[in-house]
Amino acid sequence: MANPEFIYLASQSPRRRQLLEQLGVPHRLLLPNTDGDLGEDAEAIEAVLPGEAPATYVQRVTGLKLDAALARLKRRGLPVAPVLCSDTTVALGRQIFGKPDDAAHARRMLAELSGQTHRVLTAVALQKGRKRVAALSTSKVTFAELTPARIKAYVDSGEPMGKAGAYAVQGRAAAWISQLSGSYSGIMGLPMFETAELLRQCGWKL
Repeated sequence: MANPEFIYLASQSPRRRQLLEQLGVPHRLLLPNTDGDLGEDAEAIEAVLPGEAPATYVQRVTGLKLDAALARLKRRGLPVAPVLCSDTTVALGRQIFGKPDDAAHARRMLAELSGQTHRVLTAVALQKGRKRVAALSTSKVTFAELTPARIKAYVDSGEPMGKAGAYAVQGRAAAWISQLSGSYSGIMGLPMFETAELLRQCGWKL
């Protein structure tokens, strides 16, 4: 049986697009309208529940994002195709680091991650018809000690904004990483191994 012509990627991340292209998977974006889709509240979807563990959180949020994307697909009357969703969070112990609210928040996050080993958790979910499959990638990243001046210069570059944990592994922050174990692509936002496995489970030939 031949592959579908394409899949929908429900993510605004250019890094996820790049990684899907690396796998050779044709895709179209399935994003909320810029003025907001009826019934979609991104902030509510990403809110952390009291006492929620990072792994539970990132998998729950990914499932909610996939639900929202499927509703969007139906509402817009678009051609049916598999839908892929992913979400990444950074965790120091049980503390969850999402995207920074502003520059001051980004500086505080990076100061806490300085000299520490943290986890990067990326959940992926794929739905084809009624079948939903999901996976979780967990990596560990160790930062060198960061001076306030170094943190300020990095935040002033604008790179941390919109990134979980206030840094981009493929950007300037790579110079601080003394040790990394796990999935580099998972830290970027879409773990290639797990994503390929989910596609295969839904009958996609890679």
